[in-house]
Amino acid sequence: MDSIRRTLLATGAAAAAAAASPRVFAQQAGQGGLATSFYEKGNVRIRYQEIGSGFPLLVTPGGGLNSRISNWQTAVINAMEVFKNDFRCITMDQRNATGGESTGPVPVDDPWNAFADDQLGLMDHLGIRQFLFFGNCIGGSFALKLIERAPERVVAAVLSQPIGHRPENPDVMYNLSRDVWAKDFRARRPDVSMETIEKYLHNLYRVRPDFVHSVSRDFVRTCQTPMLVLPDDTPAHAYQTAVDVASLAPNAEVTVYPWKDPPELKARTINRVRTFLKTHQPRTAAR
Repeated sequence: MDSIRRTLLATGAAAAAAAASPRVFAQQAGQGGLATSFYEKGNVRIRYQEIGSGFPLLVTPGGGLNSRISNWQTAVINAMEVFKNDFRCITMDQRNATGGESTGPVPVDDPWNAFADDQLGLMDHLGIRQFLFFGNCIGGSFALKLIERAPERVVAAVLSQPIGHRPENPDVMYNLSRDVWAKDFRARRPDVSMETIEKYLHNLYRVRPDFVHSVSRDFVRTCQTPMLVLPDDTPAHAYQTAVDVASLAPNAEVTVYPWKDPPELKARTINRVRTFLKTHQPRTAAR
């Protein structure tokens, strides 16, 4: 009886400890064989992965509102793979991305700050104070919002193929999000009305319609954070917006365009990104 009682007490104590601990979960197998972890803050649950060691580098994949970890496998630059020997690379599914596992409310009133909350919350959860940033596609807008919110934390940023305004197709991001992301999201969350979705997309892409959507030109003119811009020219990746960011930001650099082909030029571009990040990495890592 004493043995049974000790077992029951030990089991109860373990359960109490688990209930009291932060809501952090881990899986053994993630994308590319990496361990996948989760953290929760309020009613937001974020899936993330890490690889490598050294100064922290937060990398956000492209895909618009479907920015998710698995997109790195088909990205022009797979940042998690390319930079894993140089930095502690951290990536995440963005909130409510189709095919991802990060979930949360639809932040109608302030969507760009909600993404920044999730990203900064992940860094807080990992005990990271300062970090480098590499953002692909929508990650360019994430980068600028993060810098606006926490300039003392983002020490340098790479904006790869950033999204932006196209005068001849001003609603390209709104329409892509409505026709692709919203359709899949409402299949998962029929409780969220299309009216709510349209307000959300309006506040993402139409409140600041003529630039990068997340911040103003006036902010970029005063932004002292070092940046490296990798332009692209597709319906969603506006070449002129990328050039404008590089022209306005006092400490911005820009690569040649095009840079994705031939392979030798792409390799030199990746090396330039690596050199840029290492150059701006603080000598004393702040955590």
